[in-house]
Amino acid sequence: MKRFLDSFRIMLGGEPRRPGKDDFTPEARELHAYKRRPEVAKKRIAMIREEQENPVLVIKWRVRRWISIIIINLLFVVSFWYDVQLIEGALTASRVVGFHMADVNAALQVVLAYKVLVLNLLIGIVTVTIMWWIVGGRSFCAWCCPYHLLAEFAEELHLWLAKKGLVKDHPLHRGTRSVLYVIFVLLALVTGYTVFETISPVGILSRALIYGAGVSLLWVAVLLLIEIFYTRRFWCRYICPIGLTYGFVGKTSPVVVQYNLNHCLHEGKCIDVCLVPHVIDMTRKGRADDVIINVSADCTRCGRCVEECPTGALTFKIRGTGGLL
Repeated sequence: MKRFLDSFRIMLGGEPRRPGKDDFTPEARELHAYKRRPEVAKKRIAMIREEQENPVLVIKWRVRRWISIIIINLLFVVSFWYDVQLIEGALTASRVVGFHMADVNAALQVVLAYKVLVLNLLIGIVTVTIMWWIVGGRSFCAWCCPYHLLAEFAEELHLWLAKKGLVKDHPLHRGTRSVLYVIFVLLALVTGYTVFETISPVGILSRALIYGAGVSLLWVAVLLLIEIFYTRRFWCRYICPIGLTYGFVGKTSPVVVQYNLNHCLHEGKCIDVCLVPHVIDMTRKGRADDVIINVSADCTRCGRCVEECPTGALTFKIRGTGGLL
């Protein structure tokens, strides 16, 4: 229960806690002591150097995500332009083969703004909630969101410019997202208008792809420029309430990213590439309070850490089965 609640605290903006002496399980304490032995530490460092000298590039999860995002969004475009009527609407609200689906955060905004919950919207909320609960975490962000794909390329450009010394990251407090979540909720409730949906690059891009480009794309361009030149992952990490909503939805999902302390070299590559590095703080040397830990609710299930880990310390698992995806 403590880990369960702590996962929500971190998702809402709290910093990962360094475990106290009494927080470690006997198995984890013993394993940490073993890794501190001079001969074991020396072997670990040698393995890290060897891995750095002979890196193995694995991008299967990245390719799968990009294909998923492109296909999902293209289905909307093709259905509209060719009048297939397979999928009607946009990512925020749609009908798939006549069955209603609704983005949970957008639906919340609509309900609060108009003070009514119609049956079709309720059906859409339940359907989408179940779907994203199954795949877990903030999977919508990494596997469906069109802005996420653009932001990923913007992040790569930001990191390249940072290596050249041309830009510097200016991180904000992660709790900003939680504060803005409440503000957007109150704005919808008080004004009767879905304020967040007006500025959300997710909805803007989805509608632009389907119905054609508009002036609102300038706002998306501004966000990308901020992410390239000022703050890495500005929108996704510090502003967007959609990820927070799906984090709550997917907390108890059967699909998880699982950490195994036995296999970890603590070289930090996973943290360097993670979109939400606070969720894998346990990979830092001496931080894991158990041998096996499921990554917390704010995880996007993007698979970047799984790709980068040379020893398989981070893997996709299905709870209760030990199955590897």
